[in-house]
Amino acid sequence: MSFNVRFWDIRERPDRRKAFMVRWTVEGHEKSESFMTFGLAESRRSKLITAARDGEAFDVHTGLPASELRAIKQRTTWFDLAHEYIDERWDRTPGNTRRTLADALATITPALVHHGVSHPEPRVLRRALYSWAFNKKAWSQEPVEEWRQALDWMKRNSLPVSFLAEADVLRRGLEGLSRKLDGKAAAARTVRRKRAAFSEVLTTAVEKGYFTENPLRGLRWSAPAANEEVDPVAVPNPAQVARLLAAVARQGGRGPHLEAFFGCMYYAAMRPAEVIHLRIEQCHLPETGWGLFNLTGGVVIAGKEWSDDGEVYEIHSLKRRAATATRPVPIPPQFVRVVRAHIERFGVAPDGRLFRNQAGNYVDPAAYGTTWARAREYVLTRTELAAGLAKRPYDVRHAGISFWLYSGVDPAECARRAGQTIEVLFRHYAKFLDGVREQANKLIEQSMEEWDRVNRGAGPPGA
Repeated sequence: MSFNVRFWDIRERPDRRKAFMVRWTVEGHEKSESFMTFGLAESRRSKLITAARDGEAFDVHTGLPASELRAIKQRTTWFDLAHEYIDERWDRTPGNTRRTLADALATITPALVHHGVSHPEPRVLRRALYSWAFNKKAWSQEPVEEWRQALDWMKRNSLPVSFLAEADVLRRGLEGLSRKLDGKAAAARTVRRKRAAFSEVLTTAVEKGYFTENPLRGLRWSAPAANEEVDPVAVPNPAQVARLLAAVARQGGRGPHLEAFFGCMYYAAMRPAEVIHLRIEQCHLPETGWGLFNLTGGVVIAGKEWSDDGEVYEIHSLKRRAATATRPVPIPPQFVRVVRAHIERFGVAPDGRLFRNQAGNYVDPAAYGTTWARAREYVLTRTELAAGLAKRPYDVRHAGISFWLYSGVDPAECARRAGQTIEVLFRHYAKFLDGVREQANKLIEQSMEEWDRVNRGAGPPGA
């Protein structure tokens, strides 16, 4: 805001429909508004001059006096703010994140309406918000009539942003994102993800001057507890992994092609997206000894409705890393032989990818998920199946990391190879770290006993 405001005479432009332009500057930044008649322009100029003479500060960005800016903000609804947030963030956001944000905002927005009102068809409203209102790519076309009516209802009933300073309104929004459409409680991780999106939009509201601080910060509300620890019961041991990989290789069709695919997840603790992206030039595969994968990114399903180029898949950099970052991961000799055999048998795609479907495209998660499910049914006992052992392909990655920890590899090195922070490793693998701690305690105890002998005159350790 600034008090440095100057006004110019009204400018006439006969060739324009709105021929009369009111011009002024705020901190040297020129602002203007155009009108069809001189009288309207003079009235507007007089109003602005009066505001300046009354001591009102003017907004440098919009050029408006504080009183007008407050009036505009009072009329802005949560729906307007969320829609504007998507518009501003869209171009710098990958497709799968766009989809995630749209899902979160489509869940929250119906809860932030005037008290006592609700849309008669919640599923239609949710779909209209998700697929059109919060999908900028869809804005080039008018929404279908059913969606248009639902969105018109939302525009009429959405609460002003200023109402979100009230604790009961915020709790209503948080309760909305904590429930599914059928009224059942949403998963804890889903709630946390949607709350983060809610908070992000409110943070932009602070930047725009609606609040002095994020109103969620002072609210006493706890998200459902999410158990992020990997359950040892679900993690296969090396013998079980060997049985599962052999069962994958014995399947017809794509089975043999996916043996090394799942092997990457175990021996290199790679994420599925990173395995799909793996290319021959990233692989150092000597005839003897340890090899190396130099990982550079992953292939993520975004959905053609959310990607800029209309493709289903997007190539991303390594998770939470810079676009040019790499992650070298050593691989043991026995798996080097498996990868060399895979390349010799199946070759690589034209772009160098080690893994692909029959059409040469990216491996689909549904396809490798089906193959993994069959392998479990073939080789796991009834007890192992009932316990949920290796239920998801991702559990193979957990098995690889947990085996490193069991083998005594320093946790920091485990985290580096897995592409995680040490904090995430300790949070997710706490139960496996218990064994590492016990091993470390024994080593420390042995050293203390040796130095105790030194203190008793028995000579230095190793003497």
